[in-house]
Amino acid sequence: MSDNLTLPAQQSAPDASTETLLKVEGLTKHFPIYGGFPIKRKVGAVQAVDGIDLSVGVGESVGLVGESGCGKSTTGRLITRLLEPTGGKILYQDQDITHASRKQLAPVRSEIQMIFQDPYSSLNPRQTVGTIIKSPMEVNGINPAGGREKRVRELLELVGLNPEHYNRFPHEFSGGQRQRIGVARALALKPKLIVADEPVSALDVSIQAQVVNLLQKVQEEMGIAFLFIAHDLAVVRHFSQRVAVMYLGKIVEVGDRDSIYNRPTHPYTHALLSAVPEVPVEGMEENKERIRLAGDVPSPIAPPSGCRFRTRCWKAQDRCATEEPPLVQISGNRAGHLTACHFPEEPSTEARAEDIVLDPALAALEDSEGPQDTPKDLTKD
Repeated sequence: MSDNLTLPAQQSAPDASTETLLKVEGLTKHFPIYGGFPIKRKVGAVQAVDGIDLSVGVGESVGLVGESGCGKSTTGRLITRLLEPTGGKILYQDQDITHASRKQLAPVRSEIQMIFQDPYSSLNPRQTVGTIIKSPMEVNGINPAGGREKRVRELLELVGLNPEHYNRFPHEFSGGQRQRIGVARALALKPKLIVADEPVSALDVSIQAQVVNLLQKVQEEMGIAFLFIAHDLAVVRHFSQRVAVMYLGKIVEVGDRDSIYNRPTHPYTHALLSAVPEVPVEGMEENKERIRLAGDVPSPIAPPSGCRFRTRCWKAQDRCATEEPPLVQISGNRAGHLTACHFPEEPSTEARAEDIVLDPALAALEDSEGPQDTPKDLTKD
């Protein structure tokens, strides 16, 4: 397999014509665990993010997907410097902000904003909408032409809300409207990068489409780059030009949208895509692979050695337990399509000759069911 590796991970980047806005190298975040009595001491660490490389170009949208607990939200908070990294580098416009002080971060804060996952808890219930959106401008000493109130009303209109809502409180709005307020707050300082942490997961499906379309409109009109964190692979496919797949603190595959969704090579990416529900169409045969993994993601306190996905992978061999696979380009893949796997899958999502079912209980249940009897037509009696 080593003969097929042609491109090292550090060369993963946006399109060659796109200027790199953000770049993280070996980014790590370990949360210490303390125990003992009466004297507490460090007994372990939660390895939430463990050495990832990622880049976002100017005006580009990059999706970050993976199961719950894989470290996506922690990555977003590290990039916005809401959390202090344990190791690695965060480069913003070639400026190292990994361990920058509060004073050094001041000019960068206005250019990197975040949309939080929960539209209910991310807004101060004691402040009006006008105060919430105006606060970032007050903190950064920004006085737009016409005044801050005029700017807030313009932002409310931009995100599809009535400017007359300026004096209302968050509890007077629906979930979708609150998320729009969060978007308006993120846009108040005209940022160059927005980290959107599950911005639509708490919303109804019809509202999700409205918010995603709003973010796309904002990106096109203002040229803002996005790091779009989400569980919903369909939403990520609609919004992002490049996609990174994360598993247990590591990025296991990254590439352009078409490569990830139509030509995935990492087994975990295959499993994720096979879990996306599709509406059956009458008269058309299902031509999609089916993979059902066993168990949950291992604990980040004691992750598996070597490849972290090996405990749930149907292709795992001895080498996977002793050697961590590097994130590299495999021959046949497009430039920038990198995979961390010793034994990658075929680049296809078409149905297999036999489904992969790793859950013994589920396999036994399906074997015991057998063919179902045709229901009796009661209209003939």
